[in-house]
Amino acid sequence: MKKTSILILLSLILSLFSCKKTEKKQTNSAEIKQGKLFIIGGGKRSKKLIWSLIEISTLDKGGYGIVLPMASESIDTASFYSCKQFIDLGINNISSMNFETNNDMTKSKLDSIENAKLIYISGGDQNKFMKIVKNTKLHTAIKQAYKNGATIAGTSAGAAVMSKKMITGNELKHKEYTGDYRTIEANNIQIGEGLGLCNSIIVDQHFVKRMRMNRLITTCLENPLEICVGIDEATAILIQNKKVTILGESQIIVLKHITAETKIVNGLLGAENIQLSVYLPGDNFTLQDFKK
Repeated sequence: MKKTSILILLSLILSLFSCKKTEKKQTNSAEIKQGKLFIIGGGKRSKKLIWSLIEISTLDKGGYGIVLPMASESIDTASFYSCKQFIDLGINNISSMNFETNNDMTKSKLDSIENAKLIYISGGDQNKFMKIVKNTKLHTAIKQAYKNGATIAGTSAGAAVMSKKMITGNELKHKEYTGDYRTIEANNIQIGEGLGLCNSIIVDQHFVKRMRMNRLITTCLENPLEICVGIDEATAILIQNKKVTILGESQIIVLKHITAETKIVNGLLGAENIQLSVYLPGDNFTLQDFKK
């Protein structure tokens, strides 16, 4: 009788162990299937950089890519040149799909978005893009494509929209746009809502070329839980499974407010212990490195 009880107990333990092992395999499989983010800082994109995107998305192996040009003021121009950079490299399985209203978000178009291997968001105005996409069926379809394993890429405005918190480009205290960010002060840099594909970072683009350090420092001090990433022109970051790899020709700058203690005196922001890193092409790090 005792022997039978022991055998039953051992059988139950082995069964539980097997279930946990299967569950772990399923979890790991889901993590592996999640897609990649290819975030370009704007400017000219070399053939080498675009070919890296093609290989990473496996667009050269089949499937199809879709360009979303809605950030641009000139939809036809953005569509043509966004597709051309792939076609010039022999990749013809890419086309543009424009959305202006909810009426454009038909089931067939949304199915195409969800099943794409690559979704490429053009430059322009990130606010214009999000005004069309935010909290719509298209927004859901883009997120689903990412969960299905697609590569979501974007340049300039298309880079800004990747994160949950998005730098809009507007200043609240200096409303006339000059391209210069002359101050590090409270309640000036406007933050909107992006696609939310990566919730732990805030992206700034054209970074070194347009000297946007003041803007990123301000964003960092007012959003201490986020990792603030400035991506220069002709440069990209690839994010996959929390690992970040730098590609292209220039640098990226990463800021993290370690203590999360910010002072404000006469509207000016101040803080200590801001972590700053400058990464070069070929470098990599993990987002967890900045969670300490």
